Amino acid sequence: MQPYNKNLKLLSRDLRSNMTDAEQLLWQRLRRKQILGLQSYRKKPILNFIVDFYCAAVNLVIECDGGQHYMEDGLLADQIRDEIRL
Repeated sequence: MQPYNKNLKLLSRDLRSNMTDAEQLLWQRLRRKQILGLQSYRKKPILNFIVDFYCAAVNLVIECDGGQHYMEDGLLADQIRDEIRL
């Protein structure tokens, strides 16, 4: 499992209770080990980021990008995040 950032715990808890429609739809398919019996987590703090979904067994991160990711600030933040190898 990747390092856990305890400073992001409260924020990730808040994000779990306020997921977008797209995130909720995806979570309905990922939860309770429905895909290949693999455990997935939502809004998981890893390093200095909160990833939308994470599967530790295969070291897989899934991000559901919304409109904020296509603004200048969002594009820059995504580029920085993508360059870090989790």
